[in-house]
Amino acid sequence: MDKVISSRVSESVAHQIELLSKRLRIPKKKVIEEAILAYARETGEDGDADVFTQTSGAWRRGESTSKTVKRARKAFRDSMMRYST
Repeated sequence: MDKVISSRVSESVAHQIELLSKRLRIPKKKVIEEAILAYARETGEDGDADVFTQTSGAWRRGESTSKTVKRARKAFRDSMMRYST
């Protein structure tokens, strides 16, 4: 089943879709679908992407959690002291 999506594109892109549709004698829907599939193939995103593998390590920090918490609490306390006097 097809899904309806809505997206704003520049007039030049809309015109290019229209031209390709007429030149290739295929519906605009097909032009867009084929372009997306070609882009996915080109970038290696074939739809079976493992998000965990792609982002693994992105959340790792150079300091421990306890050190981060201590630093944040100290900044908060210092801020409260500065504005409470």
